[in-house]
Amino acid sequence: MDLILCHTTADFDALGAAVGLTRLLPGSKIVLSGGSHPPVRDFLALHRDEYPLIERRSVNPGKIRSLTVVDTQQRDRLGKAAEWLDLPHIGEIIIYDHHLGQESDIPATESYISSVGATTTLIVEQLQQQEISLTPTEATVMALGIHVDTGSLTYDQSTPRDALALAWLMQQGASLSVISTYRDPGLSVQLQQLLTESLENLEYFCLHGYTVAWVTLRTKNFVPGLSSLASELVELTEIDALLLANEYPLGEEDSRLTVIGRSHIPKTNLNVLFQLLGGGGHSQAASLNLRGVDSEAILKQLLDGVKAQIPHPLTARDLMSSPVRTILPETTIAEAQRILLRYGHSGLSVVDAQGQLVGIISRRDLDVALHHGFSHAPVKGYMTTNLKTIAPDTTLPEIESLMVTYDIGRLPVLENEQLVGLVTRTDVLRELHQERDEDEDGQKFKIQNDPNATLTKFKIPLSTELQNRLAPQLWQLLTTASQEAEKLGWHLYLVGGAVRDLLLANATSGTLMIKDIDLVVDGFHKSADVGAGVELAKALQQLYPAARLEIHGAFQTAALLWHKDPELDSLWVDIATARTEFYPYPAANPEVEASSIRQDLYRRDFTINAIALRLTTPRAGELLDFFGGLLDLQARQIRVLHPNSFIEDPTRIYRGVRFAVRFGFQIEPQTEEFIRYAINSGVYDRTAQENSKTPALQTRLKTELKHILQAPYWKSALQLLDNLGALQCIHPTLNLDTELLRQLRLLERCLRRFDAEQTLIHWEMRLEALIAHLAPQYRAKVAKNLQLQEDTIKRLQNLAFAQTEVMESLPKCHSPSQVVQLLRQYDLPMLILIALQSPRSLRHQIWEYLTVLANVQPLLNGNDLKKLGYTPGPQYRQILDDIVAATLDGVIKDRTEAEEFLAQHYPK
Repeated sequence: MDLILCHTTADFDALGAAVGLTRLLPGSKIVLSGGSHPPVRDFLALHRDEYPLIERRSVNPGKIRSLTVVDTQQRDRLGKAAEWLDLPHIGEIIIYDHHLGQESDIPATESYISSVGATTTLIVEQLQQQEISLTPTEATVMALGIHVDTGSLTYDQSTPRDALALAWLMQQGASLSVISTYRDPGLSVQLQQLLTESLENLEYFCLHGYTVAWVTLRTKNFVPGLSSLASELVELTEIDALLLANEYPLGEEDSRLTVIGRSHIPKTNLNVLFQLLGGGGHSQAASLNLRGVDSEAILKQLLDGVKAQIPHPLTARDLMSSPVRTILPETTIAEAQRILLRYGHSGLSVVDAQGQLVGIISRRDLDVALHHGFSHAPVKGYMTTNLKTIAPDTTLPEIESLMVTYDIGRLPVLENEQLVGLVTRTDVLRELHQERDEDEDGQKFKIQNDPNATLTKFKIPLSTELQNRLAPQLWQLLTTASQEAEKLGWHLYLVGGAVRDLLLANATSGTLMIKDIDLVVDGFHKSADVGAGVELAKALQQLYPAARLEIHGAFQTAALLWHKDPELDSLWVDIATARTEFYPYPAANPEVEASSIRQDLYRRDFTINAIALRLTTPRAGELLDFFGGLLDLQARQIRVLHPNSFIEDPTRIYRGVRFAVRFGFQIEPQTEEFIRYAINSGVYDRTAQENSKTPALQTRLKTELKHILQAPYWKSALQLLDNLGALQCIHPTLNLDTELLRQLRLLERCLRRFDAEQTLIHWEMRLEALIAHLAPQYRAKVAKNLQLQEDTIKRLQNLAFAQTEVMESLPKCHSPSQVVQLLRQYDLPMLILIALQSPRSLRHQIWEYLTVLANVQPLLNGNDLKKLGYTPGPQYRQILDDIVAATLDGVIKDRTEAEEFLAQHYPK
């Protein structure tokens, strides 16, 4: 006999999961371990015969072969049926549940536990995989399970998987009318009476804008359906959280306490609180049952726990962009439009000469003025002057209310009558609707490091993960930096590649010793200036005197550098103040200005590099992901932040390719379209012709080429660059054709054979081979444009002449000494480049020269000549060369013959 066990007081999710399992386990029977919710009881009164239900008392324990437990992991929730778990002859014990983070005391042989809204969803997915169809009555009860446990997909724990499962159940014939009847069956007469009593006796407290209520009901017996009563109370009173306690006697000196919890407060987690007392559930809904306890003490403990969990509400200071881009009332409409275009804003704040806010003008206002031909008019005639403003400590709910009430798209933030920030509708919507990367235990998402993974999210406490994954000395450095920033009243963020690599790291691979760390200071609303990064770097250097401080750039960024430090090795830490940037023309260096962390992330290249981790309190460990970087990490794709990104900076194409190949990601289709458009537009050629300085096509491009060509994946990166047409950034005629691929393969053989000690810079040799593939007239020009070393430029400039000379002269060499005399005038890099482009026969001769002939030494040296009576002088060189030539040509074979050769050709 195969049994499926539902927990005591079975709900629709337990019953629905059990019914689905009977299709996966043909012949199995369902046992309700002890009672059911009133709606379930009423449903079964009509539909019991549709499902293979049996009474617990009718089971012969000796005939049980397997047990499958649904919707719980706790023995005590199985009532007397828990005794069957210990039967020695049971072959399998399987658990299906959706409550994460619980310690199971059931000796399961298999467990299927996943973060979905309902256990029934897990069963539906297996039914779909096995292509098993259902009857309408089976589909209906399973749909009820998902509807009830997810609040018809409105609870926070609801997932897309639940929605897909419901859609499939509807296809299987689930009855919507039946679901409607039992999903919200209304309250029984007893519960209606208790509802009235509860409303009369509810107690409240308010904290951080949230209302929490509680009530204790004392009854003579157990009351079924208290969860429905709790839901009704929350809906009627519009409270944010509720603790509903029910105490009833079990005997003269014993009693039982049931507590039902409900919460709609973000980041509160009733599951954690109730688990401490032996209960459990979800973050929004949990319950517990205790016996012989002090009900008032238990309720107080739970209330204190809820108080501790209620988050401080976000304020304007947390949301606002700062500093604010402002203009004067006399600014023309045309100039205001130009500023909006430059900075990508949707509106501008207008201030007078004293810096006092006098109005706001939106893009819509400017468009109307321009449409009517008033580009020359001042903005004061079109700006809005009836302003609503807020203070830095205005809470998010208050901000939302103002925007909705007055239909305002942006609210200026004033402190001491000075404009310190701006909160926009986008800021509010992003905060309200961005995905909360937290599970029931207040944990945050980790990215699964599996090339074949789907979008499954593994969840971990991010701040703990940061500490566990970083080398301890790095963690200490970041902690110290955040403490110093807090002393100055600033926020500090870890940004960019370090955060990306942390999220992608494999937890089993040990701690990370990241070599390059980028930190961003954001604190303009606390009187920080453009030198904040430098000020923080100086403070850190006092604590880390082994670090060298470098201050560079017009924007006053700073770097701390360690060189072979016993703890931090060769670490580079960049510290900058949050900034925004603008490219005056394509491929130029950007012009940067002070801004906020949000703008700082917005100026970056790809979404996976635009994630920040806050290091300072009160929200240390918070992940800032404004642009979907986490989703792109999960999807394993490279997505650019701005459509014009590649036009402004072509090196981003190379970075995108480098990241794609390094991580095994795909370039997102629209991003690929942007790349191809930028290349095919001809903008780089036009820019180079119109501007003498195009750093993104010169020094910055060389830097990206260095990163690519010295990496182990350089071949794959070059192939992807060629597929995108991006090698044209080096020169319009460069492409990775079959001949160039052959030359690059040959180059690797040459480098392994002739430069095992790596006296040459191999990435530069690869770049030289790429440039050498161009027509001779372009080679030196490209090398100069990339600002390569002078000897490299000369080599590429002279390559065509040298190659012609070798190809014409080498076949005429009739002895080894002639070959040596011809080829020794060229250095190893030049000979390698010549060999790459030469026919096989000439290449063989060059190879023989490098491997054999060039290594032949004279049989006599200078000391020997001196002992033989030859006066030291310039003739030594000629004598030794002639001895080598004679040795190469086989004229002399040993020392004796060498001395005879010397006496014959150089008599004393």
